[in-house]
Amino acid sequence: MNLIGEAFAWIFSGDQSPYDSIPAALGVQLLYTLIAVVVAGAIAIPLGWFIGHTGKGRETAVAISGAARAIPSFGLLILLTLLLGVLHKPEAAVISFVILAIPSLLAGAYTGLEAIDRRVIDAGRSMGMTEMQIFWRIEVPLGLPLLVGGIRAATLQVLATVTIAAYIGLGGLGQYIIAAIPLRRLDMLIGGAILVAVLALVVDGLFALLQHLVVPRGIRVAASAQPQRRSSRQRRAEAIAVGAPTAPAATP
Repeated sequence: MNLIGEAFAWIFSGDQSPYDSIPAALGVQLLYTLIAVVVAGAIAIPLGWFIGHTGKGRETAVAISGAARAIPSFGLLILLTLLLGVLHKPEAAVISFVILAIPSLLAGAYTGLEAIDRRVIDAGRSMGMTEMQIFWRIEVPLGLPLLVGGIRAATLQVLATVTIAAYIGLGGLGQYIIAAIPLRRLDMLIGGAILVAVLALVVDGLFALLQHLVVPRGIRVAASAQPQRRSSRQRRAEAIAVGAPTAPAATP
C-alpha cells in the first residue's frame, strides 16, 4: 500500500521533470491513438461495409484479420522503425498502430451488416428501395452498434500499444514506465501504469455509452418491452468484432 501511496503522490506532485508533464504525455498518447484509428477506419470501414453488403471476400477478410491480430505489437514497431530509419520514428509508429487497428475495425464493419436479419433487408427491397437506400437507411444504422464495438476494441488496443512507443522515444505515458525501470523508481513506474489503466477505463466507458446510444431507438424500445434471447448469429458477430473465439453454430 505504501508503494501505491507513493505512486499517487508522484502523480499529483506535478513534478515529472526531466520528462514531459502528465498533461503533455496524455496529449501525445491520445494524439497517436486518434491518428491511427482515423487512418485505419478510413481503410477498414468502407472495405468492411462492402464485404458485409455484398458478401464477397469474407473468407479473405477473416484470414487477414486473424493473421494481423497475431502480429506482436512491439516486434512490428521495432521492425518498421529499423526499415524506415530513426528519422522516421513517428511514421513507423503510426503505420504499426494502423496495422494493429485494422482487424477490429474491419470485423466490426462487416459483422455489423452480416448480423442484420435478412428479412428486414428483403422487406426494404419489396418496398422498392434501391441498394444504396437499403445500405444507408437499413444496414448502416442497424450495423452501427457492432461497428462502434469494433472501433472500441481498436482504440483500446492502439491506446495500450502507444505506451510502448516510448521505447523509441516518442513520449506518451509510457515514457514514465520505460524510464523508471533502469532508475528503479517504483513510484514513477506504478504511477505511469495507473495513468495508462485509468485512461483505458475512461475511454472504454465512453465507448460503452456510445455503443448503447447508437442502437436505433425502435430496437431499444422493442428489446425493453419484449426481451429476447440473442440469436447465435448475433453472438458470433459480436465475438468476431472484438476478436474473441466463437463456438461452432448449432445444427438446426
